[in-house]
Amino acid sequence: MDILQILFGLLSGFLLLSFSIITIYYFVVFGKLAFYKSQEQKEYTPPVSVVICARNEAQNLFNHLPKFFAQNYPQFQIVVVNDCSWDESEQILEEFQKKHSNLHVVNLKEEKIKEHDKKLAVTLGIKGAIYENLLFTDADCIPANENWIKTMAKDFANDTEIVIAYGPYKKTRGFLNKIIRFDTFFNAVNYLSAAIAGKTYMGVGRNMAYTKKIFFDNKGFASHYFIQSGDDDLFINKVAHKAKVKAEINPDSFTYSISKDSWKAWLRQKKRHLSTSKFYRSKDKLRIGIFATANYLFLLTWVALFFLKMIEYQEFILAGVMLLKFIFQWIILFVCSKKLNERDLWFAAPFFELLLFFVYPYLHIKNIFVKQQVWK
Repeated sequence: MDILQILFGLLSGFLLLSFSIITIYYFVVFGKLAFYKSQEQKEYTPPVSVVICARNEAQNLFNHLPKFFAQNYPQFQIVVVNDCSWDESEQILEEFQKKHSNLHVVNLKEEKIKEHDKKLAVTLGIKGAIYENLLFTDADCIPANENWIKTMAKDFANDTEIVIAYGPYKKTRGFLNKIIRFDTFFNAVNYLSAAIAGKTYMGVGRNMAYTKKIFFDNKGFASHYFIQSGDDDLFINKVAHKAKVKAEINPDSFTYSISKDSWKAWLRQKKRHLSTSKFYRSKDKLRIGIFATANYLFLLTWVALFFLKMIEYQEFILAGVMLLKFIFQWIILFVCSKKLNERDLWFAAPFFELLLFFVYPYLHIKNIFVKQQVWK
């Protein structure tokens, strides 16, 4: 047996192994979301506080806050942390306070506190909340409709401590919007599937909820305060394994925001988000890493075998394997896209996935050599 035959055997084995892992992840792991059926719950309307942190978000506050005040819910408070803004945020919030008694504003002044990240703002927002159940979103987000609070808050029934939900980006024209939305959608397929399976590893600050008790019982962000990001995903990663978690996928629970309009801005945002993943619990990093490694291994071995022709009809066999992978991917993502209202994204998933294969390593390498910026 010559060296080319040995190499061919190794590559074929790796291709089969990676294909098997990918198939298992799609049908067993992501299938948790694809085939998930929400159980009907009795109406439950505990009082809640909605926490929104904002820095120089005057226009968004002016445009979006009315959507929150218009929520169809009996008892709720809006807490806005105006974090050292130098635009007109403070004046706009003062006008809202004249009209809405359930608005509580926390104004942070730059001259009175040292340089800080979003975790301080979130902590002060939680301290300013009068209710035990907390909903979190951002100033650039708007609720899907007037039932957002109602849909999220009902999940606090039966002693639930954390609610993981979806925060998509609005559909606009252009390729960049599509790739951002696909990346957001596919990440949601990952973390929502994990939450449904009882293996929650993250949530997004654009749309999630938890109790005051779980925040203070775990000393807030103390265990990772030195990390500039992670007020959402890293906090959930640290506490969810010992908490009762509910995944919410009802479209009424979504909050929508506008995606970045330039590649530079989006890559900077992605770089910041990815900077916390290395601090996840080892079990979560292993689960995420196995799937990512299997995808890279599949692509590299497939390409290598395509050029290393050793058997008859090899190119047709490889084409069939790739097509089968696409079919499995399309089946699961099609069902998930229907559940998350992202129906225009599933078919182009192989192309988007290929592009992201190059984006993610680039961002991870940048995170090693470039210092993370503070929240702006």
